[in-house]
Amino acid sequence: MIFAIEEINQNENLLPGITLGYQIHDDCSSSAIASKAALALINGEESIEYRECRGSSNVAAIVGCQISTNSIVTARTIGSFGIPLVSYYSTCSCLSDKREYPTFFRTIPSDLYQSKILAELVRTFGWTWIGAIRSNTDYGNFGMQGFMEHAEKFGVCIAYSETFYRTDPPEKISRLVQIIKQASTKVVVAFVNVGDMRILLNEILRQNVTGIQWIGTEAWVTANLLLPEERVIYLAGTIGPTTRRTELGDLRNHLQNVHPSNFPGNILVTEFWETLFTCSFTTDNGTNQQNSSGQVRQCTGNEHVEGIESVYLPAVMDGSSYHVYTAVYSIAHALHNLLTCVEGEGPFSKNTCAHIANFQPWQLLHYIRTVNFTAKTGETVYFDEHGDPVPRYEFVNLQVNLKGTVDIVNIGYYDGSAAAGRKLVINIGDVVWSTSGNTIPQAICSEPCFPGTRKVSRKGQPICCFDCAECADGEISNVTDSTDCIKCPSEYWSNRAKTQCVLKKVEFLSFGELLGFVLVMLAVVGICFTVATAVIFYHYRETPIVKANNSELSFLLLFSLLLCFICSLAFIGEPSGWSCMLRRTSFGVVFVLCISCILGKTILVVVAFKATLPNSSAMNWFGHVQQRLGVFIVTFLQVLACVLWLSVSPPYPFKNMRHYRDVIILDCDVGSLTAFYFVSAYIALLSIVCLVLAFFARKLPDSFNDAKYITFSMLIFCAVWITFIPAYVSSPGKYTAAVEVFAIWASSFGLLVCIFAPKCYIILLKPENNTKKQMMAKGTSP
Repeated sequence: MIFAIEEINQNENLLPGITLGYQIHDDCSSSAIASKAALALINGEESIEYRECRGSSNVAAIVGCQISTNSIVTARTIGSFGIPLVSYYSTCSCLSDKREYPTFFRTIPSDLYQSKILAELVRTFGWTWIGAIRSNTDYGNFGMQGFMEHAEKFGVCIAYSETFYRTDPPEKISRLVQIIKQASTKVVVAFVNVGDMRILLNEILRQNVTGIQWIGTEAWVTANLLLPEERVIYLAGTIGPTTRRTELGDLRNHLQNVHPSNFPGNILVTEFWETLFTCSFTTDNGTNQQNSSGQVRQCTGNEHVEGIESVYLPAVMDGSSYHVYTAVYSIAHALHNLLTCVEGEGPFSKNTCAHIANFQPWQLLHYIRTVNFTAKTGETVYFDEHGDPVPRYEFVNLQVNLKGTVDIVNIGYYDGSAAAGRKLVINIGDVVWSTSGNTIPQAICSEPCFPGTRKVSRKGQPICCFDCAECADGEISNVTDSTDCIKCPSEYWSNRAKTQCVLKKVEFLSFGELLGFVLVMLAVVGICFTVATAVIFYHYRETPIVKANNSELSFLLLFSLLLCFICSLAFIGEPSGWSCMLRRTSFGVVFVLCISCILGKTILVVVAFKATLPNSSAMNWFGHVQQRLGVFIVTFLQVLACVLWLSVSPPYPFKNMRHYRDVIILDCDVGSLTAFYFVSAYIALLSIVCLVLAFFARKLPDSFNDAKYITFSMLIFCAVWITFIPAYVSSPGKYTAAVEVFAIWASSFGLLVCIFAPKCYIILLKPENNTKKQMMAKGTSP
């Protein structure tokens, strides 16, 4: 502070003709002493350093305090007087409230920014499970509160949050260290001031707790808290922000010229000299804190400063010293602006200006709010609406050097004036960690959930503690730590790893597979048998047994059975518009044609029996013309229904995804359910009528026993289609079409075998029974 004031007084361009004076008080880190000192300053009870100053000795502004709590007390004490208070080290975000602290300003960034960048730092290293320790002061409480709020936004959880103060009993400090030692995370964020951190580290040293990755704050991260050899073990790897160090060459020269003789009675200069040379001007103080192992030598005042290397004679000004420097310059520039005000253009009532010899503190306060200047370093200094500067930090890492001691190494920076996304820069490759293998420490409550799984929160635990559950079938997750699984589109399904959606398996009964090939062969066999039967009947068409069974209806029935075997082939292969329409309509028409022929044969048996009775003319009403007309009418009704079906709502191919989640079944939708039910019901009705007539005609004379075979054939036919229904419903995928093909094949074979096999047997193997006499005989079966 003295260096900055003397530099300003020697500057002809800043406050020309004005000399700044000062008073310095030590608040002893006590808010009570700080408030008393502030009152003493504003009341002018202490003499000022420059005796030639004239006028009131009341101060124009105060630089301080260091501790946030002290600044809070001081700002409230002097706030009603309108005296500006410019702090160089009080970082509590609470002090940014201008309603509470209207006269407070600071040249060090608020903890609001430090809290945010510490949360961003934790996120940068992928830590989500950390410990939190804070001083039980405004600095620690407000700082940690801001950190936890930002950390929560970044998905970081707090494993434990503990608070303490240097005056707490040793048992509490010991318990806190036990918590650190036993916690599942070894990454600890410490929002602690220097004094509290020194107490905590002494207890950590006593319990020998190593391997902790400390994330510190600017308050302690660069402080000498332990002996050099102890820092290597317990603090190596520590990371934290610090305010920017600045090179000012004149500062070292100024400090080298400081001598107790030039400042008689100044306790600060005396303490500086004793610390610098490890000596004492008094002989009754016993030992010195800097060398507690032995007696301290007597200071003579003749010690030579030149050539001494010490942290107290820096070539580079550390952050806290630089903030003192800029605080003094801020007040000086505000005074300069007040001095250079032009009457009639002033900022006060009626455009008046303040007078430098007799101004009010509130007038200087106005100029401090609007001060804006460029420091020697080229950095622009100004205060925002909260009295805060632009936040700028350097990130440092405590690293062990070749000598076995700890160096403070710059690993990055934070610049609040930079563009978004470029504010925080960390060179991770330059970081030396606290772990033995120099790898980034793991700080997670649960292992990551890899793609294919999702996070399931544990009841009663933070969101960072979770279990991993595999995605359900049909859902995927393709990122790590996914909270939800994504449902695949309707035509896609999840792969085995549940990491991506793949096209569902498409299934239909094809000609190329074994099942389709077997069904085609069976249909071909049926066709061959039907054609062979027709050839036999045609070759023996003049024989009694063929004539007795109405050869015309028999050939028509064989033709319809041939169509039945052929239409079964339409159910094999990939469904298309034409194949879907052909499947349903051809099935409906050919089976009605088949049943109508059997119905005609059944009616013919009944009519033939009636014709043998006296005075019967039944055969006159059921001749060949009537038989053809009956088959035509019965079949035409079905054809008409199918035409209407195709005209209104025909069957069409569709992708069936209702029954099987992972398979697309290429199937044919019936289109109009009404038409489908009518066509099916019509076939069922004809089958039942035919079965009933054949059943009642089964005991007619032996020469007309064709009704027995028709009864057997219709029983098989009905049995096949009745069992088809549950088999069709329960068959998966392509097997539904296979069941339908098999039903067509089985029912057609049943009709072919039951009706025509006995006759072919007689024709080919028992030709002696193929006579008119045998056909007319009673009591024996042909």
